Amino acid sequence: MKSSGRYYECEECKFVYKDRRTAKECENYCKKYHSCNMEITKLAVKL
Repeated sequence: MKSSGRYYECEECKFVYKDRRTAKECENYCKKYHSCNMEITKLAVKL
């Protein structure tokens, strides 16, 4: 979880998301395939 508690980070690729579910989905994909899924990462937020 990032600073204000409103953002969640994928522990593998460090992309940040607004919700925990998307961050976890990204993390699971990254761990399994050792790469990022563009459909998931397009939901990342810029900080």
